[in-house]
Amino acid sequence: MNSALEQLKSFIGFPASRPQAGEQLVASLGGALSIALVIFVTGSLLGAQAAVIIVPSLGASAVLIFAAPHSPFAQPWAVLGGHLLSALVGVACWKTIPNPTLAAGLAVGLAIGIMHLARCIHPPGGATALAAVIGGDAVHTLGFGYALNPIALNSVIILVVGIAFNYAFAWRRYPASLMRYRVLPSRPLIGLPQVSEAHVLAAMKRLNVVIDVSPGEMGELIRQSLMIAHSEQDAALPEVKPGHYYSNDLPGQQWSVRQIIDERRSDNPEFDLVIYRVVDGTGLDRTGNCTRNEFARWVRSELQPRSKPRN
Repeated sequence: MNSALEQLKSFIGFPASRPQAGEQLVASLGGALSIALVIFVTGSLLGAQAAVIIVPSLGASAVLIFAAPHSPFAQPWAVLGGHLLSALVGVACWKTIPNPTLAAGLAVGLAIGIMHLARCIHPPGGATALAAVIGGDAVHTLGFGYALNPIALNSVIILVVGIAFNYAFAWRRYPASLMRYRVLPSRPLIGLPQVSEAHVLAAMKRLNVVIDVSPGEMGELIRQSLMIAHSEQDAALPEVKPGHYYSNDLPGQQWSVRQIIDERRSDNPEFDLVIYRVVDGTGLDRTGNCTRNEFARWVRSELQPRSKPRN
């Protein structure tokens, strides 16, 4: 039963994890605020009936901007260009194609093509094009003006809210170009050391023992195996340097960025210390120290500030 359920979840693309509760709340509040403003503006300018037809496509945009703010589909050019071009295509189809069914189909299809050409794929644009055809008199009387008011205007409103709202949360800057750091190429993630048969054989060779060992010897064998595995893991850790920026890449409020501000070297590299300052995210402005290897195990990516960081 469980196997069948897992296969079904895999088939339908059911995600194995979900955002933290705080992240879900942030996305929900942002979407609610943006759509409330869009409905208010559209209703004031064009009346409630027009708002009912026009706003749904902006609701889909809100999902992208606030639930997936770093998605290519959610970036400002995709939102503004996608809605504006799709609106123009939709109006053109309504004006030139007498058959409503054909006009509706071509409006969505051509909108997809135009968005591809203009590199502004925004899925809700399809709804904007469709509304231009099936929106009724409230939309048809606007003609090509539909693209500017309310579509472009509402797109700008939702973008402004998205930029301002997401700016309050360091880990979800919007647009993505406002992220304070860019990720530098880094090593693959390294998990906990796994003791393999090769490690055990290496430990046996180091201790010069045979298979028929005493409990004490077996304990030492295991300890030596773990030490060898641990040494191999540490050898693959990234080199961390003073002045550089590093992140733990954890989601939501757990996200943190540290800068190494000093180091204390010793005769034994295992005891080298690094002194760091938290420059963004959880623990902002806190300083601390740890061994170089401990810091390297915390690191998941190296970052580079997009602008000069504050002192």
